[in-house]
Amino acid sequence: MKRRNIWRGLFVFALFALVLTGCSGHESLNVLDPSGSAGEKQLDLIKLSFLIMLGVFAVVITIYIYVLIRFRKRKGVDVMPKQTHGNTKLEIIWTVIPIILLGILAVPTVTTTFDLTKIAQDEEVVNVKVTGYQYWWEFEYPELGIKTAQELHIPVGKKINFEIHGKDVLHSFWIPALGGKVDVIPGRVTNVILDANKPGDYQGKCAELCGAGHALMDFKVKAHSAEDFDKWVTQMQAPPAELTTDSEKRGEEVFQQNCLGCHAGINQSVPGPDLSKFGTRDTIAGMLKNNPENLKKWLHDPQAIKAGANMPKIDYLEEKDLDALVDYLESRK
Repeated sequence: MKRRNIWRGLFVFALFALVLTGCSGHESLNVLDPSGSAGEKQLDLIKLSFLIMLGVFAVVITIYIYVLIRFRKRKGVDVMPKQTHGNTKLEIIWTVIPIILLGILAVPTVTTTFDLTKIAQDEEVVNVKVTGYQYWWEFEYPELGIKTAQELHIPVGKKINFEIHGKDVLHSFWIPALGGKVDVIPGRVTNVILDANKPGDYQGKCAELCGAGHALMDFKVKAHSAEDFDKWVTQMQAPPAELTTDSEKRGEEVFQQNCLGCHAGINQSVPGPDLSKFGTRDTIAGMLKNNPENLKKWLHDPQAIKAGANMPKIDYLEEKDLDALVDYLESRK
């Protein structure tokens, strides 16, 4: 019976481990497969800490098993093992060893932390101002005159200096494939330097519980080759495309009447993201695929999609005006 219970327990453990293998999610969320120099250095620290913990576990479990076997209760033997309580030499040993292990981990951790904030004087850097809101992210490129939301574009092989601001509550800026988490605190500016060593799409997240919509406060990171990044910059700096259809022109009127107060554009201090290049984005609110059908759902009831979102419902428009507004926003490229 005991043997059967052991095998049953092993089966349950193996099944549980198999289920957990599906928790890694998208490849871009895997901190164990970094795509940037900061992530690679932090992975080295993860490996070092894991080896230290594995060594401690091996020693402790070896002593534990030895004691279980050596001092097990045996028939006819009732001898109390030698007591070591108050042994100064032993207490010094198991106090000094953890200090040494913490020192081995602390020195590279501190040096790496400072190293990740350094930029060579002759190194070309892209500066990005990041602002965290409930529940979306704004990305501004001061030198390039570009402001966008929910989609961060960076060139491969260049350091990106993120200047991070908080607008309302605590957030945490995190791109798992590129580097570790950074606190976003209202009234305080924090900086982090990251880069990507290969083109691709990466997932960004808020890693601080910030309200009802926290789980959906995602953003996309698009790492481009230098040539493709320059093309994106040119596209973003160019004036929006001219309106070509009556529906788009009507949509502009609807936008000005209903949306302009919160989405005035790059040079205005407004509570909503800049939508002047909305049609270039792959997603709506950082989570829905950008297409007319999803955009209509979002405009009609944002809170039904992202709980706690500050954007009000636009459920009072006539169907033709809502369609016109959608056409106008999708034309902003």
